[in-house]
Amino acid sequence: MSYTPFKFFGKNSRGRDFVVGDIHGSFSALERLLQRIDFDPEADRVFSVGDLIDRGAESHRVIEFLNHSWFHSIMGNHERMLLDSEYNAAVLENWTRYNGGAWWKRVPEHIRPRIRNVLAQLPLAFEVSTANGHIGIVHADIPTGIPWHQFIRSLESDPDMEEYALWSRNRYKHFKMMGRTVAVDGIDLVVFGHTPVSKPLHTANFYYIDTGAALLDDKALGTLTLLQIHPVMALHQLDVRTEEDVHAPA
Repeated sequence: MSYTPFKFFGKNSRGRDFVVGDIHGSFSALERLLQRIDFDPEADRVFSVGDLIDRGAESHRVIEFLNHSWFHSIMGNHERMLLDSEYNAAVLENWTRYNGGAWWKRVPEHIRPRIRNVLAQLPLAFEVSTANGHIGIVHADIPTGIPWHQFIRSLESDPDMEEYALWSRNRYKHFKMMGRTVAVDGIDLVVFGHTPVSKPLHTANFYYIDTGAALLDDKALGTLTLLQIHPVMALHQLDVRTEEDVHAPA
């Protein structure tokens, strides 16, 4: 199967579209959140910003969710670590000891190739047509000054751009220092994960929605965020510790 780093989704004419922040093995929390918004798997869709695995207790359920016709995910840096660990002992040690990958050691050997094969096919970026315009989904970052069409083209052949999309926090760091960031041309909104924020952050034409679903030791985090992008914009959040709704305007 040939690998495609970018995927476009047409407008959902039957239901709603949502983007979920970094799940990190908290799949039961996602199920509870979807239940509360009366999610319809026959009509609605969920797009993930990546980092489906590690830290949380249910990373082993990743294939289950990727098999759902309504669930679509790009790759995060944690999926990248899993894939790279097959050939690099240092990555394996760092990932399983310090970055939430200890669950992998409990996965039966005969199951591991199946997980690797599915994760290896995850794109690096999505674009979704919605009633609110065209919305991009990238795990970590897009370099400042590069328009959307150039960014997605470069994912085909530029390893540095792939690295940026999976790992960078440069734009967020600039925002924290300067209080602003520069919009990316050629797209109406880009949704990021990767960088934990205490509440969803909307600045320029970017939305950061990783609210640390599996980081339960940090009182400012521990929330799973679901951003509705079609047909209206709305935020839905669940406190993973208490299973209570968190109310925040989109």
